[in-house]
Amino acid sequence: MPHVVSVPVLTIDGPSGSGKGTISALVAAHLGWHLLDSGALYRAVGYAAGVAGLDLSDVEAVTRCAEQTKIRFRAAAEADGTRVWVNGHDATDELRTETAGAAASAIASLPTVRQALVQLQLGFRKSPGLVADGRDMGTVIFPDAPFKVFLTASAAERAKRRYKQLKEKGLSVTLGGLQREIEARDSRDASRAVAPLKPAEDALLVDTTGMGIEDVVAKVLSVVQP
Repeated sequence: MPHVVSVPVLTIDGPSGSGKGTISALVAAHLGWHLLDSGALYRAVGYAAGVAGLDLSDVEAVTRCAEQTKIRFRAAAEADGTRVWVNGHDATDELRTETAGAAASAIASLPTVRQALVQLQLGFRKSPGLVADGRDMGTVIFPDAPFKVFLTASAAERAKRRYKQLKEKGLSVTLGGLQREIEARDSRDASRAVAPLKPAEDALLVDTTGMGIEDVVAKVLSVVQP
């Protein structure tokens, strides 16, 4: 792809619940850049696999599903403004469930699925720039990105945020259960053989525990606009 390297990329990586999605959407809107929510890609494939009745342990079938699933984003400045279409269906709400998150984490450990989605992710790098939100954006997908941030927060803090989100949607969840799920996913993501969750060596680490959204956005923007 000609001149793609000259298109700036800001990678925002971090564990589930660290605020990546909200912060990335707001930063992308502020900069007027494109947005890639890579986590939604894995959730979308997991969702599509579920709709198709596939067994997530069937590597060949899930890989084929990853290659064939059509995914489209529509980002907006609001914190809740990113919509995701999967095979023509607005699946945004379904993709935010814990079931979708668990499916995404499971299939993200499959090398063939990851490879199927690499080219799709690289294709989001378009002028004037890209904000890429995920777990391995700065280490694997865009290692040459000039701007890199790694967001984190305590598991307890992330569980509280998720609890609040899900209760507002009327879902029945427990704080303890959410924290256990988050800790289990952290362990799984950090220990997997393929693209484990870790900060890029040249990433700015930002602990968002106790920070307001505006403060985090300002901190991230300072990387691009010092």
